[in-house]
Amino acid sequence: MKLVEVTEAQSEKEFLQLPVRLYKDDENWIRPLDQDIESIFDPSKNKLFRNGEAIRWNLKDDNGLVIGRIATFINNKTLKKEDQPTGGIGFFECIDDKTAAFQLFDAAVDWLKERNIEAVDGPINFGDRNNWWGLLVEGFTEPNYQMPYNFLYYKDLFEGYGFQLYFKQYTYQRPMGSEVEISARMYEKAALTIDNPDYEFRHITKKEFNKSHLYFMEVYNKAWAGHSGVKAMTEKQAQLTFKKLKPVADVKLVWFAFYKGTPVGFFISIPEINQIFKHLDGKLNLVNKLRFLYMKWTKVCKKSLGIVFGVVPEHQRKGLESALIVAYSKNLAWKEGFQYNDLEMNWIGDFNPKMMRVAEQIGATIYKTHITYRMLFDETKEFKRAPII
Repeated sequence: MKLVEVTEAQSEKEFLQLPVRLYKDDENWIRPLDQDIESIFDPSKNKLFRNGEAIRWNLKDDNGLVIGRIATFINNKTLKKEDQPTGGIGFFECIDDKTAAFQLFDAAVDWLKERNIEAVDGPINFGDRNNWWGLLVEGFTEPNYQMPYNFLYYKDLFEGYGFQLYFKQYTYQRPMGSEVEISARMYEKAALTIDNPDYEFRHITKKEFNKSHLYFMEVYNKAWAGHSGVKAMTEKQAQLTFKKLKPVADVKLVWFAFYKGTPVGFFISIPEINQIFKHLDGKLNLVNKLRFLYMKWTKVCKKSLGIVFGVVPEHQRKGLESALIVAYSKNLAWKEGFQYNDLEMNWIGDFNPKMMRVAEQIGATIYKTHITYRMLFDETKEFKRAPII
């Protein structure tokens, strides 16, 4: 077996094509868009290259056939936030062969050690946490957009090499409709605000979309800016976020809570667009863009995906979180003829029991489980799981 660094067009193509060959008989696998993967490793598109670096390898057998791949990366800006400098590996794919897998892991670990890194997390993304993060271990159904899907035997490969469970990430699911009831406790909390005339709970209108980023920015900055080093969002950043959201957004799924006309909370979902992308074979050329628009117009997506939920601090613990969910359910999700059959909520970590309880109170149950692993290079050091928040 031979490791080949991904440095030019041919090796890049082989990196993208390996999972296509591996999963060709798996009816649940959905091919990611090539451009989504390519952009992660393009310094002109991924700003993490400003303070970090990444490398990729393909692993070939004696006949020159690619049988494995891996990426490893470091972000110098976040290294000191851990008990030890920690890098990452991701985009791992491999045949069911321990020798091949361990050769890929060895290459990644050696590269990190050369840069004075003392631990590694994986499989993770060289980018935002909500994408390409974790190893699927339960719930082998069609993946949501930019969520990892892999073979079950990968779990044995990671754990056999020495990776330990750092945290679990849950995807919760609940059917739309009144057949799955919201808990009585949530109704009790919602009653504190839902009938208060100073509060309003609604989705935005199409005309409102172009200014809804201002609503989002106001809640985001009050809810998160300053906590755990999170920087305040600028208007330009908020506008860019909603510009990216616009091609896939359904305004009926973009809900805000207002207090005397000021936004104080949001619950934002999008149509689960992998239900369209699974028909595009990883390519978003002109023809497939037209196909995408047609399938969106014909309402092919029957699943909605919750992506962010937040309430400003001064309105927390007043029942507003519950009221927002109850209003969404009663005034939209339970209405006859509603397009979406299911709601899924990605990326709820087991270190966040408060958010887990919110999901359970609205009648959602765990549908998928991903694991983020960590391995300390010095085995004499104490291994600690991710702290509860």
